[in-house]
Amino acid sequence: MTDNVDDDNLNRVNEGDYVVLKRGEIYKAVQIQRKKKVIFEKQWFFLDNTVGELYGTIFEVNGGALQPRKPKQLESSTDAKEAGTDNRNIVDDGKSQKLTRDDIETLKEQGLKGQEIVQQLVENSSTFRDKTEFAQQKYIKKKKKKYENSVTILKPSCRILAMMYHGREPGKVLHLRYDTLAQMLTLGNIHASSKVLVFETCAGLVLGAVMERMGGYGSVVQMYPGGGPVRAGMESFGFPEHFHKTLHEFPICHVNALLAGTLDTASRDPGGDAVQANGAVSGEQAGPTQTDPGLQGSPEVQNMETSTNSAEEKDQEEREKRRELRTQEKKVKMEEKRKKLAAAAALLEGRNADGLIIASRFHPCSVVTGLIKFLAPSRPFVVYSQYKEPLIDCYTKLKEKGGTVNLRLTESWLRHYQVLPNRTHPQLTMSGGGGYLLTGTTVVMDTPKPAGSQKTDEPAPKRPKLTD
Repeated sequence: MTDNVDDDNLNRVNEGDYVVLKRGEIYKAVQIQRKKKVIFEKQWFFLDNTVGELYGTIFEVNGGALQPRKPKQLESSTDAKEAGTDNRNIVDDGKSQKLTRDDIETLKEQGLKGQEIVQQLVENSSTFRDKTEFAQQKYIKKKKKKYENSVTILKPSCRILAMMYHGREPGKVLHLRYDTLAQMLTLGNIHASSKVLVFETCAGLVLGAVMERMGGYGSVVQMYPGGGPVRAGMESFGFPEHFHKTLHEFPICHVNALLAGTLDTASRDPGGDAVQANGAVSGEQAGPTQTDPGLQGSPEVQNMETSTNSAEEKDQEEREKRRELRTQEKKVKMEEKRKKLAAAAALLEGRNADGLIIASRFHPCSVVTGLIKFLAPSRPFVVYSQYKEPLIDCYTKLKEKGGTVNLRLTESWLRHYQVLPNRTHPQLTMSGGGGYLLTGTTVVMDTPKPAGSQKTDEPAPKRPKLTD
């Protein structure tokens, strides 16, 4: 009974959860917070009424609030009973619709919902009944998309978030499509209880996909460039706390030092900021304000100087307290960063990782040749690039260097189909390209043979042929 209750809670929206708003083919990831205004598709509303509802529920936008759509509203009341047999005689001159834009705005002000507005448009169209059945359904679908103010609440997943980024901001994820991301997870053999290295500049989408596939078991080491890791896409998944315990971070700039054995993870910040702060304090401690010698003896001036000095001393003490607090906070952050670096370095020093995923805007040659050394033998690696030329260079480099087998360079291709009765066909518009993948498997390199052993491996010379 308890398991059923837990499953029901997982399928319901809770305050603080990350959800995905969907309208048509448009997605947006937000966090559920009470009394927080959300702007989606040129409309604003609050998400308070979504708490406690099931994922997948369709809501109607009504005066800035979301109301669950009733089951009877899901039934279409615009199904046509009469239909024509040919569309060739229909002329689209813009005069077939009797309702003007002002009339439609008036209907909205009267409180009519999207379904009712669509019904009014159908009834006031002079050419609707002359259209074929398929054309009528297409017309209704187009008007519903324009006038119905419905929003669907979805639970974040790898596929949904990949479609959201590829549809709204493809440049942030290097135009990584969801089918290519699925291939990366499969070819990289990502599974629970494994140790995976991830180097990506896709706003954390690839990192979140790897963590979702691992299910909170194992360990993930995020190799990041710059001052800190970017995890906006990963946070949109809304993982529980135990998922974050499996995540580690390591700066890519320290890889060479770790491979050479010269990385010092025990050093601490000497506290140069404190020295600067002390210098600033000594510079601010100026003497009391000089006054006119003729007024120094008056009691009013003495009282004014005393009050001024006491106020300056209080301000100076407050500044010193704030400065010390900032210094302590910085020391704590530096200590936490040092501990994270030491923990990630301990995982990498064994050089027994189970997989490597790379999807970055940098040229992959130097990255792959450096990170592949942390993989155990017979382990897969996957490199993604929007263009094939960098992967061709990487392919040639790995072939020359050795230590890898089964190198393959592939291109992702995807086509969507419309599946409807009597009109199933490929969609006219499709993605131009899904990027390229370079995959392979690590192997143990043969040790170089001694100079004297080469003679023993040479085949024996043929015996001379005897002649009579």
